[in-house]
Amino acid sequence: MSLKVAVCILNYNGRKLLQQFLPTVVEHTPASLAEIYVIDNASTDDSIAFVKAEFPTVKIVENTENHGFTGGYNIGLQQINATYYLLINSDIEVTANYLEPLVKILDENPNAGACQPKIKAFHQKDSFEYAGAAGGYVDWLGYPFCRGRIFETVEKDEGQYDNLQQVFWASGACMLIRSTLYHEVGGFDISFFAHMEEIDLCWRVQRLGYEIYCEPQSKVYHVGGGTLNKTNPKKTYLNFRNSVSMLHKNVVDSTVYWKFVIKMVLDLVAAFKFGLENSPEHTLAVLKAYKDFFRDIKNKRATKRLTKTTEEVVVKSIYKKMIVWQYYVRGRKTYNKLKKI
Repeated sequence: MSLKVAVCILNYNGRKLLQQFLPTVVEHTPASLAEIYVIDNASTDDSIAFVKAEFPTVKIVENTENHGFTGGYNIGLQQINATYYLLINSDIEVTANYLEPLVKILDENPNAGACQPKIKAFHQKDSFEYAGAAGGYVDWLGYPFCRGRIFETVEKDEGQYDNLQQVFWASGACMLIRSTLYHEVGGFDISFFAHMEEIDLCWRVQRLGYEIYCEPQSKVYHVGGGTLNKTNPKKTYLNFRNSVSMLHKNVVDSTVYWKFVIKMVLDLVAAFKFGLENSPEHTLAVLKAYKDFFRDIKNKRATKRLTKTTEEVVVKSIYKKMIVWQYYVRGRKTYNKLKKI
């Protein structure tokens, strides 16, 4: 009989984060329900020695090289046998009873493919955290936002999103997913390397007829920005490149072409705005993102487009309006001010 839950932490040279946050994971993860794994991406620090010495009950999977967030998980999870995977960042502080409500969602709802807890900011604990908050959505152009965070507006948590909610994507910072489903859809897309990979994964999960949820009864605190700080042009590059790749890949009807044109125009406006803000390196990052996307399309190395299948369902949780227009023009900067999805 396989293990019920494997709590999987991807690590690369993160000894300090493991020292700070692994104790809460060990403390609040019931041994009767789950085992904890550190998937190491060929760290060059003393991460592995530290875990072995201080946390002997934590199992270790060692990758032979740094495969990034996407490849690191894909390769590591092939070696772990469990009913559910909890993918959790090394900079997450969990709370008591964080795991049980998430497991209950998947146990009691066979249509639930994945779920996330309420994710709050570690350094400002009365506020939501940028990457996930109380569950994520995308608009019809593929721009992501969350209950509790739209673009740069992050809300304080006042209990306004404490209801169980079907969402479009669960944050890769803390996501419980059925292991069989993870492997059935091919795991994370390794071409993404990092950033927006969980949105693409959840999109593919829903194409098979499953649903994604946020369960606020479970609560964690996330430091965020551990992989790449938002001021890093590489983060800008990955976000813009992966966003357009995700749209090209997952929109399977003819609307993808004019959606792509509109999105490209908006992204070029963003690049121009970076220039006005005296951030030319971010302008160049956006231009490079599109250059590489078009190059890969020409050389047939781009992310393989999905096709319509008998399993495909209408994804009802895509926001049917343009979030850029709602936010910047209509001034609707919080989820509750948007029209009902």
